[in-house]
Amino acid sequence: MEMFMIEITYMQMFVFITLIWVLVRFIIANRFKKFSAKRELQMLLVYICIVVIARFVYFPLHHIDGKIGALMIGFTEAPSDMISFIPFYFLFDRYDGWLINIIGNIAMFIPVGIVWPICFRKLENIKKTVFAGIGLILFIELTQLICPERHTDIDDLILNTSGVAIGACIIFAIRNSRKDVE
Repeated sequence: MEMFMIEITYMQMFVFITLIWVLVRFIIANRFKKFSAKRELQMLLVYICIVVIARFVYFPLHHIDGKIGALMIGFTEAPSDMISFIPFYFLFDRYDGWLINIIGNIAMFIPVGIVWPICFRKLENIKKTVFAGIGLILFIELTQLICPERHTDIDDLILNTSGVAIGACIIFAIRNSRKDVE
């Protein structure tokens, strides 16, 4: 039995994320009384990561009538059916395209591991970057608990974290190679 159910289109979520993003960036610019085009371009990369990740983690991959399917938000009686705590238990059984699922979950978060250390100075090493990425991934997995058609899965946490770690290794290897040249 459903308590309530809300349907959100990708365009609605995109507009919501964009409005919140613009508002937050405006508040930050006003608070610090400065505007930097370079900083805003860097932060645009974070925004792009958020919008792309939201598309793939909350909305169906396959188009319905030529459009991205809607996100359903609400509660059902059995949310435990949507949670998997056993690593790799469902990964091979649940998905026909399990290899694409593995590659996609890793690849989707590589940009986070690259972009976030560029944009956030406090992420000065791989460990801090990976922990920040885990925070984002946990947020995503927990918010999927209110999306009956989505699943909260330890596999996603492992694979997404692997993507962040790969991205962080790439950016810090580039930074270290630049230091060696100087």
